Amino acid sequence: MSSSYKVESPVFGNPYIIRNPKIIHHNEVHHCKRLVLAMISVPSKNSSITTSSHSRISPEKSTVNLVKGGKLESLHLDEITDRIQVVSFLDKIKAIPFKDRSEILSIMEKDAGSWTLSDFNGLLIALVTANEPDLAMELYSNIVSCGLALAPNCWTFSILVRCCCMQKDLDEARRVLHHMIENGYGPNVITFTTLINSFCKRGRLQKAFEVFEVMGRIGCKPTVQTYNCLLKGLCYVGKVEDAHEMLMNMKKESIRPDIYSYTTVMDGFCKVGRSDEAMELLNQAMAMGLTPNVVTFNTLFTGYSKEGKPTQGFRVLKLMKEKNCMPDTISYSTLLSGLLKWGEIRAALGVYKEMVGIGFEVDGRLMSTLLRGLCMKSWKEKDLVQDAYQMFEKMTRRVSIIDHNTYGFVIRTLCIGKKMEEALDQLQQVIRMGHIPRTITFNNVIQALCMEGKIGEALVVLVIMNENGKIPSRTSYDSLVKEFNQQGLLLSARNVYGAALKQGIIPHKTPLR
Repeated sequence: MSSSYKVESPVFGNPYIIRNPKIIHHNEVHHCKRLVLAMISVPSKNSSITTSSHSRISPEKSTVNLVKGGKLESLHLDEITDRIQVVSFLDKIKAIPFKDRSEILSIMEKDAGSWTLSDFNGLLIALVTANEPDLAMELYSNIVSCGLALAPNCWTFSILVRCCCMQKDLDEARRVLHHMIENGYGPNVITFTTLINSFCKRGRLQKAFEVFEVMGRIGCKPTVQTYNCLLKGLCYVGKVEDAHEMLMNMKKESIRPDIYSYTTVMDGFCKVGRSDEAMELLNQAMAMGLTPNVVTFNTLFTGYSKEGKPTQGFRVLKLMKEKNCMPDTISYSTLLSGLLKWGEIRAALGVYKEMVGIGFEVDGRLMSTLLRGLCMKSWKEKDLVQDAYQMFEKMTRRVSIIDHNTYGFVIRTLCIGKKMEEALDQLQQVIRMGHIPRTITFNNVIQALCMEGKIGEALVVLVIMNENGKIPSRTSYDSLVKEFNQQGLLLSARNVYGAALKQGIIPHKTPLR
């Protein structure tokens, strides 16, 4: 909104506008008007407008003509917003710098005589579609200065309510709504639901229910979408019991809950650690004949993961497949993350392999977590060593950014698996990357090399440690002294023993005499 436009009420800052009595031919389209008015195509549910459910209204039967025929006002506002295709107007809007958009007012002034209320409403709709609520409100406020003598109708005010909600000026939106009611315009359920939803999104439940009560007073029957907004609002502020009670009462109000109603309350239960109750709700929904979607199931994956019951996710996954609802990457990633978080490494490996088999790309961070888990698990369960190394190879082929600490886990795993050549390669790779491995990593390599009798390589690693300011452990020195003794290299054993003493370490093993 321009800086020059500052009034207490953006909607009611100007007096009522009286419509110009001049009769205008509806098919007349002036050049200036074409520069401003959006040509919009809307799919119609009315057989008299379109011959097929898949066909679209031609530009000649645009929003302007639909409004004139009284058909547009019966359409769902959200459906219009989703489907409107702005052609010339949006291009003009985007081409004009924000500070110069007041020029649109000048364009409108040049053709003020031919503008009808339907035209103006179509323009406001186009601006809403273009996510330009500020400009829409400015045009409405300056309608008199543009020379347009038009009287707003119910559709105009409904659009203004939506604009105020987009601007997050919910108090102004509520004033517009009350103005409509007081002046007999009769807001429809879409207008009410738009405002209720906006209040709920911002946690203003009391205001949302006040609007809901007004609906009842004027006899406007709420839809399941209206209830869904309230359910989500209640869960958002942690009032899960109230949301559950409302869900159960919807049936008494002859409002059939849909799967989104159930999913919302399920999500509320999962967020407060009551995933089993969420599962019960899912069973109720399916008993009613409702079909759960991937979002419904993903809610349960998240809930069980938070509660420390990630293996329950396999039950959810099985049910998902039975209901022909294909898991998506979020489903698998959430299940995998939960299993890793709670130390279910073997189960996580199975999920990972299933994901890869299907063709899903696994997040690099999850792969790193799984790799570290496999490495640690393999130190006791040797059958996992190969799985850990295969995953590491795959990550390096993907040019994944592997955390240098992860290299330490991999190197130790390679040492345990007696893959010393690979372990030395990875040790050198970490150093080339500019990172100094932890002392325990060096010690693992030295001890493993000594066990294989590769005393020369072990001694080189010892030198690298010293050069990088790392002090070998007593165990590493013991391994070196022991191996030198066994190979009869007694002088080398004494040298290593002496080096240990200089660093303040007294090895348990001593050189043979």
